[in-house]
Amino acid sequence: MTNYYGQINLNLINQMKKLLLVLPFFTLFLSSVSAQDTEIQPDSLRQNAVKLFIDCEFCDMNHIRQEIPYVNYVRDVKEAQVYLMETMRMTGSGGFEYTYFFSGEDKFAGLNDTLIYASRPDDTVDQTRQGRTDMIKMGLMRYVARTPIFKEVSIRHMGVGGRTGESEQVSDKWNNWVFEVETRPSFSWTDTKQDISLFNSLSATRVTPEWKIESNFTHRYSKTKFDFPTLKYTAIERTASLKNLVVKSISDHWSIGGKLDLLQSTFYNYEFQAEIYPSIEYNLFSYEESTHRQLRFLYSIGASLNQYMDTTIYSKTKENLPKQELQIAYQVQEKWGSVNVSIESSNLLNDFKKNRIEMNGNLSIRIVKGLQFSIRGGIAKIADQIYLRAEEGSDAEKFLELQEQATSYEIDGSVGLTYTFGSIFNNVVNPRFGNGMRYGGGGGGGYRF
Repeated sequence: MTNYYGQINLNLINQMKKLLLVLPFFTLFLSSVSAQDTEIQPDSLRQNAVKLFIDCEFCDMNHIRQEIPYVNYVRDVKEAQVYLMETMRMTGSGGFEYTYFFSGEDKFAGLNDTLIYASRPDDTVDQTRQGRTDMIKMGLMRYVARTPIFKEVSIRHMGVGGRTGESEQVSDKWNNWVFEVETRPSFSWTDTKQDISLFNSLSATRVTPEWKIESNFTHRYSKTKFDFPTLKYTAIERTASLKNLVVKSISDHWSIGGKLDLLQSTFYNYEFQAEIYPSIEYNLFSYEESTHRQLRFLYSIGASLNQYMDTTIYSKTKENLPKQELQIAYQVQEKWGSVNVSIESSNLLNDFKKNRIEMNGNLSIRIVKGLQFSIRGGIAKIADQIYLRAEEGSDAEKFLELQEQATSYEIDGSVGLTYTFGSIFNNVVNPRFGNGMRYGGGGGGGYRF
């Protein structure tokens, strides 16, 4: 009996070994069939659909694919028949204005359009996402209408506010003023460390085509207590600031205004600081093009009134100083990529040696199909730390960065190179096991860490 069951077990083991040998080939066959199904879908079922490339940094691509299934999403701009770029900027109400640039390529060459969608500050994430997607749908209709796929698309009218036939009168009792109040206390405790912090802010803004008025008050307080057997230390940092800005539009290229900033900070050794700067700005391009390209020159001249907590390295407890600033900002977003560069320079008018020059920028370029290069960096020459304390802080204060430290320069940066290859089509949405390994919600499945 033992030999009989032993023989059965031996035969079963041999069969399992054969199955294990065959299984990889069977899996490979299924993968091949699945790949063929995925690849052939655009050619057989959607061969006439619009090939769309979306250039968007913060889009929910899974949602867009689900809501707009009647186009082919390509991952390389050179394969696209329609190139779509989204840019965004904050509105006066605290919402966002999304601008969509549609550019027709290949058989749609010359069919270009620009659409704008504005979200409200009280819109939920889903409402904003749906509004952005609906605007993309509308922009695509002129292209879809020129393909046989138009038969699969229907258009309907929801009426004003989603209620057909109703009209709505808008009355703004706040006269374009928007207020925001925030408080954010936080804490963390362990055996050796107790950390308590508090952040408060109050802002008021009014933005119209002619005027831009902003006022923002922030207050930060943090207290960290360390309790080690050989060290007991309490670190406290306080900052309060009030920033005010007034800008008047003069023309499509010129603006004038002024800034008034008030500050109290233990980090920067200010018992009180007031900076007043009348300013003028010139934009080489029209302000209407600001989401697409801009080259702005902003010049400010004024005074800095300073009262210090501790005596500075120049033996000062208070002083009033004349100062000037120049800022140059260049930004462009095109099919080939984007460029953002800013240069800021400032100096004391009574001592030109006390100055600061900063340059920051990032560059993103599509080199060839699937290959993208990006670089980001900043560099600063610093010679205006007139507020530094004459008496150096303790090692603990330096380690915890409770005070500004003397330095003559600051440099930071990064470089990136990305290459994507494989199928140019990416229409499938599969949300299983999360949104995929790649951030941004690519079409694949997999883990997201």
